[in-house]
Amino acid sequence: MALIKAEGLGKSYGGRPVVTDLSFEVHPGSVTGFLGPNGAGKSTTMRLMLGLDSGAGSTTFDGKPFTALEQPMTRVGSLLEAKPFHPTRTARNHLRMLAAANRVPATRVDEVLALVGLTEVARAKPKSFSLGMGQRLGLAASLLGDPDTLILDEPANGLDPQGIQWMRELLKHLASQGRSVLVSSHLLSEMALLADELVVIGRGRLIASGPVGDFVGSARQRPVLVRSPQGDVLAEALRGAGADVREENGTLVVSGLSASRIGDLAHERGATLHELTPQQATLEEAFLEATGGAEEFAALVPGSLPATEGRRP
Repeated sequence: MALIKAEGLGKSYGGRPVVTDLSFEVHPGSVTGFLGPNGAGKSTTMRLMLGLDSGAGSTTFDGKPFTALEQPMTRVGSLLEAKPFHPTRTARNHLRMLAAANRVPATRVDEVLALVGLTEVARAKPKSFSLGMGQRLGLAASLLGDPDTLILDEPANGLDPQGIQWMRELLKHLASQGRSVLVSSHLLSEMALLADELVVIGRGRLIASGPVGDFVGSARQRPVLVRSPQGDVLAEALRGAGADVREENGTLVVSGLSASRIGDLAHERGATLHELTPQQATLEEAFLEATGGAEEFAALVPGSLPATEGRRP
């Protein structure tokens, strides 16, 4: 199975850098989430990786660039657009054309149509497909050559909740077979369930790369929730140790001390603990914290719009 290695990728449009000196790896047997704010350069990066755009740097698949691969569809499957097909061909004929061009057996066409749930519309023209159905057909095309590598740009776009769950299970299954899967998405809650590793970029530059747990763990320390019958006594001790303590509905929300240190202080003061729960950052919180300074299109916060004359009360 293929190790994807991107080194020094770079691209500018009109003198404006979109991707700058970007390097990362995607390992076999894992789903790697490709994250970044809008305009971060994710789609451009994927196009550079596949040789669809010219630019700096290189990407290799087990040591070979995409353009040097024989029968590339059998090595690398990609989905970069929602509806990459001819509007007047049927779904089945669209895939048959791709199969013939890549010397893929025609029997594979019906296999992938069944895999993505499009058997019943195989003879329909894709111009009538919804966005979600178009995504399924694009995914079918990416899987046609049974490749060991997948590069997918927002594949869940347009899918309903059942479709998103299906795609998650499919991609995790493909990765479990030893394939390398690189997938971009803005659905951070879904990426938290899907990805094993992350590549996070902002303004075309690398912010983080590595296991999801390491990225989430690098976020700012979260509070610890504490409940005790001796809450007042414990709160005083915690503040004396330098913690920030506030009370919410009988629960102490403690910042600045670890759970183990809080437990030690409770023991020293003879305070009984009914709860001692460290709060973990979510992927969304870690992402927003890491990319806060790399947002390309920052909108005004609701309520911050200036008042205008003549506005209705």
